[in-house]
Amino acid sequence: MPKEKTKLAIASTTSIQNSGLFDILIPAYEKSTKYNVKVEVIAVGTGKAIRIAKKGEADLLFVHDPFREEKFVVEGYGVNRRMVMHNEFLIVGPDNDPAGIKGLKIASEAFAEIAETGSPFVSRGDDSGTNIKELDLWDDAGINPKGKGWYFEAGVKMGDTLLMANQKRAYTLSDMGTFLNYEQKIDLKILFQDDSILKNRYSVIAINPDKFPMIKYREAMDFIAFVTSPEGQLLIANYKKHGINLFYPDAVPSVMNNRKK
Repeated sequence: MPKEKTKLAIASTTSIQNSGLFDILIPAYEKSTKYNVKVEVIAVGTGKAIRIAKKGEADLLFVHDPFREEKFVVEGYGVNRRMVMHNEFLIVGPDNDPAGIKGLKIASEAFAEIAETGSPFVSRGDDSGTNIKELDLWDDAGINPKGKGWYFEAGVKMGDTLLMANQKRAYTLSDMGTFLNYEQKIDLKILFQDDSILKNRYSVIAINPDKFPMIKYREAMDFIAFVTSPEGQLLIANYKKHGINLFYPDAVPSVMNNRKK
């Protein structure tokens, strides 16, 4: 009788799942690992993923909120934080661009125009890394949008937020990966990008076995080794939609030179 597989629980931001990247990474990891492992992804907002990990209910974090990641490690909950990849956040919206943000150069100015024109905006509203970035941008613009008639808090994953924004003909902040994976299902367009403040970095962190002795630390470290290895990084570099990279590797950036054209 085959030995039962060990479950490796990854608490992750929904954007990695919604982008489709896990469908590429996880089968490759399960096939290559020397351990008999089955990966289970708990895809939630970054804030909830961190809360799950703080209870010892996951073995690994894969999220995109550098400030909260560093705090998680400093507080002793996580070890071996490694940068894996990045893409960027985008402001997407209806092609007629009622707030006139296309052509602007500063993200907070784009948010200010959305507020000034009262154009509909759908927020993740779920304490995710994307939601925190969005709230930072409103703060930079000197605006508190909560309670305004044009501001809607979805409380759902990134893919569902895009579908809701599409239905409302509204603006929203999205990560590049999820937007490209959903682009064919919606009529929203990229209206603002390329501000350096919109860089979106993803990291992995093993849960500290000294705090939670029952977690699968060996398997978590093996996954970290895989996803930051040339093999894992090349899978990330080769993952595209409509000819566009959804993510760019950070652990071994040179693999971009060997990716499929």
